[in-house]
Amino acid sequence: MPISRRQALLAAALLPALAPVAMAQAADPAAAQIERLHAALLDVMRRAQALGVQGRYQQLAPVVQAVFDIPAMSRFAVGSRWSSFTPQEQQAVIQAFTRMTVASYASNFDGYSGQSFETQRVEDRGDEKIVVSRLLNPSGKPVDLTYRMHQADGAWRITDVLHDSISELSIRRSEFAASVRQGAATLVQRLNELSDRLMKPA
Repeated sequence: MPISRRQALLAAALLPALAPVAMAQAADPAAAQIERLHAALLDVMRRAQALGVQGRYQQLAPVVQAVFDIPAMSRFAVGSRWSSFTPQEQQAVIQAFTRMTVASYASNFDGYSGQSFETQRVEDRGDEKIVVSRLLNPSGKPVDLTYRMHQADGAWRITDVLHDSISELSIRRSEFAASVRQGAATLVQRLNELSDRLMKPA
């Protein structure tokens, strides 16, 4: 439907006010990382059936490792016992946590029915940035996604994802607490078992 002259004038009046906000958001390096993740997720969603879970894993693995600070997330998930692990045990946990994180995305984003992502704003909080976005679903209500990010290895990286204000990392810390108390080997085994279940073809 053609827009009216009044609508055109209103859009023209709003554009100068909105454009700087959009340009600033697009130029923000933290937001760019989130856009990169969202683009990769939409790509595998659209090709989900052709790729299969293994193909989705392969496509997402390099992106997840580039935009997440998985070593920092692993340390938080383990908690105070992290320092009692040897360097070799710590590395084994990070590798297993990486595999589980990628497998979760490969398993969960397994189809496409018109979904899209919307990055809404970026907030500076000291050494952190908070990127507020949402997953829009034509057949249901949107899912609010909030990314906590900090700088690591010269880039802004995700340290936690909040789904409708619920911290995914806090859930993981609680979920793995019993395994952590039994030691690094038990935790690695638990993480790999979870990854194996996620990677089973539907």
